Amino acid sequence: MHSRRLGMLSALTLACLSVAVATAAATTSAPASKSAAGTSAGGCRLNSAKGQIKHVVEVQFDNTHFMRDNPNVPSDLEQMPHLLNFIENNGTIGTNDHTILISHTAGGILSTLTGLYPDRTGQTVSNSYVRFTGAGGFQFPSSFGYWTDPASATTTIPNMVGPDGTNVPAPWVPFTRAGCNFGAVATANTVLENTGTGPSGDITKVFGTGSPQFAEAAASNAAPSGSAARAKAQTDFVGFAIHCAAGNALCAAGQTDSLPAEPGGYTGFNGLFGAQAVDPVLTGQPASVPLTDLLGQPITDPFGQPGFPGFDGMSAAASLSYVAAMQEHGVPVTFAYISDAHDFHGVSGNAHTAYGPGSAGYVAQLKSYDDAFAAFFQRLQSDGITKANTLFVFTVDEGDHFVGVTQTNCDGVNTPCDYSGPNQIGELSANIDTLVQNQFPALASQFLGSGAPNSFTVHGDDAPPFYLTHKAAGGGGPLDQTDPLTRTFERDVSALTAQNPYTGNTDVLTDRMADQAGMKALHMVTSGDAARNAQFVLFANPDYFLTDFPSSTCLTCINPAFAWNHGDIQPEIATTWVGYVGPGVRNLGESSDWTDHADVRPTMLSLLGLSDDYVHDGVVVPSYLEDWAVPQSLRAHRATLLLLDAAYKQLDAPFGQFGKDILKTSTAALASGSSTSDTKYTATESKISALTTQRDALAAQIQDLLDGAEFGGQALNERQALSLSVQAGALILRASLLAAAS
Repeated sequence: MHSRRLGMLSALTLACLSVAVATAAATTSAPASKSAAGTSAGGCRLNSAKGQIKHVVEVQFDNTHFMRDNPNVPSDLEQMPHLLNFIENNGTIGTNDHTILISHTAGGILSTLTGLYPDRTGQTVSNSYVRFTGAGGFQFPSSFGYWTDPASATTTIPNMVGPDGTNVPAPWVPFTRAGCNFGAVATANTVLENTGTGPSGDITKVFGTGSPQFAEAAASNAAPSGSAARAKAQTDFVGFAIHCAAGNALCAAGQTDSLPAEPGGYTGFNGLFGAQAVDPVLTGQPASVPLTDLLGQPITDPFGQPGFPGFDGMSAAASLSYVAAMQEHGVPVTFAYISDAHDFHGVSGNAHTAYGPGSAGYVAQLKSYDDAFAAFFQRLQSDGITKANTLFVFTVDEGDHFVGVTQTNCDGVNTPCDYSGPNQIGELSANIDTLVQNQFPALASQFLGSGAPNSFTVHGDDAPPFYLTHKAAGGGGPLDQTDPLTRTFERDVSALTAQNPYTGNTDVLTDRMADQAGMKALHMVTSGDAARNAQFVLFANPDYFLTDFPSSTCLTCINPAFAWNHGDIQPEIATTWVGYVGPGVRNLGESSDWTDHADVRPTMLSLLGLSDDYVHDGVVVPSYLEDWAVPQSLRAHRATLLLLDAAYKQLDAPFGQFGKDILKTSTAALASGSSTSDTKYTATESKISALTTQRDALAAQIQDLLDGAEFGGQALNERQALSLSVQAGALILRASLLAAAS
């Protein structure tokens, strides 16, 4: 039997065990030459254990599920058997993987790309976030920005900001430094994300103010909204990129791939940005000729213009076509994004509509995804790109909670599920301003209305962070964590209710809550940009989406445009999946080992013989890998390594046992006390902060020890590893006991 990493353990079990031990077919418009794949690696110097890996294919889905959302309806992956069987028959699919907090597309993808938790990438809230601007003001930057973009046009602080305020290292760098061209297919922040021509816009940054691309973007941005001309710049420049190895001819006519803050420097590298530059490389024809997707359709925007179809338009057929074409044309490392299948995105002018499990449209989209994967694997096979020479990694950004009526008389595939009746599907949209006004008028008078001395906003979500600020002229700023108004707000929000239109019942909206003390334990506070740190976050009843924008949002109503909530902490949201196939990957089929997004990066790099210029939050998952494929430093003391890995994940991961227990404790603390006595809150917060400080220090020691063994060739110090496992178990136990007493 294969040895596996220890699964999730209770704190008590982990502590006791520690003590005991201590004593992952259509062609392009211009048919690709099969010989291209054989030479695509060129000067690419991947350093896998036996030198077998010549290609890397990483694909991250949006909202695609291994588990069933309706017990009668096959899951997303069950309806994509060509993908699921490829993973299970040739490698390992981990079904007990986990997202980060807050669990959204940007945060999930960026954690996978970097191996870091959100407090080290700055994306502690996504897909956008809030920044305090002073005098009661707020900014709402997007998490999606090119890797070196600033948080906003009014600051030089990076969007991708590390704890020290510097730009997070870019994920393509180890590959390009190794001589490997890196293809990015709609993958967050590795491609241009906007067509801005201002000082901090992506077009200005990459192409320059005097360039033809700048002129096109300026004209496009000035065109009428909703027109083909308005869409043209995004179609031409956003969504695709090839980051080339130094001096590689593929990018000779491209732009400087500028990473001014990259550790160790990054000069002599060029890139191709956008379909206008990338498509001709893949088709051998002008950019006016579109690439063809894997189902034989031209890849165009909603107006029929060749190029990027928009992020919602990145179906499996489109995304995988770009991956295959890049692999065939000198880009042996590709990272790609595939849009979700559970929504009808439509084209320009169509309304966004949510599907329910087993809806005919949902099933049809999954069938087209499966057909695309069948064509993809067949095409790669004919190119000589196979499991014998390629590392495949497939995963997803987050899970979802379905909001609607569970249909019991259908299975989707044979009998479609019908949600066309009234009140059958849709999240419960609720206006937080109105809820506060109705239930806590005294609190509302302090924050709502032009005469109020303070203001607040939320980042709309089913897990909304709250931002509270003074409106003092010429000053103002965020309310202190222990300000009496902050505490009143937290107590009142913990008691908010709403009437459920589905059931008629009155629901308590709070599931869990955390202020900054608890959020630090969950890696939701960044020291790199304090202006984006919320005072507290509400993890709400997952049926609800809470927002204060637009002001016309109903008190509580069913919104059929959206029915899949994420960001929250429930198991169906937090638990994801990841699949590995390729040389050095064990054929375990399905594995229940406990992992999370941050583990993907180090596991991939270890197999590839590459490394980053920083220590990861994630770990190499040795139980998924053959002994010969990992360094000797990971083969020795295997049992101790597995124990330390398991203890570390439960100590440091956002959804590890330590984090879950701190969140339970924090919820009780925030709801406690009154305007005249807040002793329980004060005492509990002090304990949470002390435990988190100790956790951070211990986690750093474990990270250093594991990084030395994973990427430094250092033998694992058995005595030290066992001691750290015991300390981790004891700290987890203390957090569990605190939660039990809350």
